Amino acid sequence: MNFPMKKSLLALTVSLTTFGTASTFAADTFDLQALIAAAKQEAPLTVYDSTGKIVKQAKSFSKKYGIQATGIKAKASQILEIVSREAKAGNVKADVAILADAPAGMEQLLSKGYVTSWVPSDLAEHIPATYQKPLTVVLAPNIWAYNTGLYDSCPITNIWQLTLPKWQGKVAMQDPLGKPSYTDWFNQLATHHDKAMADAYQAEFGKPLKTNESSATAAFVKALAENHPLVTSSDTEAANAVGAPDVKDSFVGMVSAAKFRNNKNGMKLGLCADMVPFSGWSYPGLGFITTGTKSPNAAKLFIHYMMTAEGIAPQGVDGKMSTNQTVKLPANEPSGIDKVRDQIMGYDASTAKSDWESRQDWQDLWSLSFKN
Repeated sequence: MNFPMKKSLLALTVSLTTFGTASTFAADTFDLQALIAAAKQEAPLTVYDSTGKIVKQAKSFSKKYGIQATGIKAKASQILEIVSREAKAGNVKADVAILADAPAGMEQLLSKGYVTSWVPSDLAEHIPATYQKPLTVVLAPNIWAYNTGLYDSCPITNIWQLTLPKWQGKVAMQDPLGKPSYTDWFNQLATHHDKAMADAYQAEFGKPLKTNESSATAAFVKALAENHPLVTSSDTEAANAVGAPDVKDSFVGMVSAAKFRNNKNGMKLGLCADMVPFSGWSYPGLGFITTGTKSPNAAKLFIHYMMTAEGIAPQGVDGKMSTNQTVKLPANEPSGIDKVRDQIMGYDASTAKSDWESRQDWQDLWSLSFKN
């Protein structure tokens, strides 16, 4: 998707002014070498992310540019608290935050001016507009999976099959009551893809969906909860229920693409390709620069680095996909998700506020419907 250069330069100029005059910026028109030179005059960089890979990425950045950067792994909730607390105290230590909780990040940080979003203008034409306001650095897929030791191919072809008696108690997934990204998934489905959910119902059962719920998605969530899924406290537990080599029970489940790396140790996870309407969904890692950073150019340079194939590579092996469409997943990525990229529901940040405000409603629907 093309991104008009005039607009991207304007966005860059605007973003530069949001940091104030505490530090001198590189030229308004993007010049990577000028940005590097300016970044080298600034204080060391501190970067937060929810993956431990950020430690390696920060070290590689430091080696490449000669700019000291420290990567720190923290949960999204911890990053939110750190950035908010530092902003309120006027004592900003964090410079860059890659945040995996989009609704919270937009409502608790961006809307309050604690952080800004910056899109590198030299890469903007390769980043879909959906992922530019704010900048989504990476998409982390959650995909329907099965055990390749028990099946030659995925036994599920339509999401509504998960509500059938055959799969009662046989669907493994993290508990939506403890994993807000799952309620965001529900809300994104209802907001942007509810017709696809209704069409999937008709394709499976041969008749239109009739429900008293507010949407086809809500009807699905209720039916899934009533079918006694195996809810887990971690992604690892869900993956083990589905793909452990000694599993005799026939489970399918929703797991992170990152868990497929354990196949080299005997796990037997397979991706459910060609499911209707989607084979999975992805949650975004938003790239934020703190408003009070003392290293604005270095922060911008780090964001730019993360949007390149070299910068995102450590996360690519876990199936995490750059929003820069010129960046492909490595050939040895174990899930094979790159081949079904168009079957994964993306995240539309334009309705993140709705995701944030409706979390409790989706949790209430789940908890009232769930059968122990």
